[in-house]
Amino acid sequence: MVRFLVSILLGVVVTFGLFAFMAFLVSSGDRNKEEQQENIIVEVNTTPPKSAAEQRRRVPPPPPPPPKAPPKQQTPEPEANNNTGGLNFNMPGVQMAGASTGLSAPGAGMGRDGDATPIVRIEPKYPIQAARDGKEGYVILSFTINKIGGVEDVKVLEAQPKRVFDKEAKRALRKWKYKPKVVEGKPLRQPGLTVQLDFKMGG
Repeated sequence: MVRFLVSILLGVVVTFGLFAFMAFLVSSGDRNKEEQQENIIVEVNTTPPKSAAEQRRRVPPPPPPPPKAPPKQQTPEPEANNNTGGLNFNMPGVQMAGASTGLSAPGAGMGRDGDATPIVRIEPKYPIQAARDGKEGYVILSFTINKIGGVEDVKVLEAQPKRVFDKEAKRALRKWKYKPKVVEGKPLRQPGLTVQLDFKMGG
């Protein structure tokens, strides 16, 4: 019975001593942590470290040059079309039926009396097949100038060689323009006029 009481007392003392020792260890560990935290120094560096890389400044591109003014277009003259492809055409003046064969001056007004005046003459195109074969020739045409200066009633009177240059000659003559004949201030039709278109190879 005595041994039992002594063992209980020793157990209580040993247990208390262990608890006290553990409390001491815990408290000493907390102090070390606090001391270490107090010794930590925080440094804030506001100046960025110098970089060895070079800083490139963006240079804006130069402004584009102002647009050039377009060249002034020259007004085309109302004369014959020169798109002949290096071919030579001989187009004599229009022959009037009757005694009067001359044409009035281009400056003659619409209200003045006078014969028809040519304004626009279109040169005929040289047929491709004839140009390849080296053919030359002429076409004599009859036509009428109407009251507004247009050409109508185009007919082939003579052609050499036949049916080679007829189509292009008639097509070109229909595009000619005139100031119509004026008698007593009124424009008149002029039928029975003739013209010869020559087709010649040449530079």
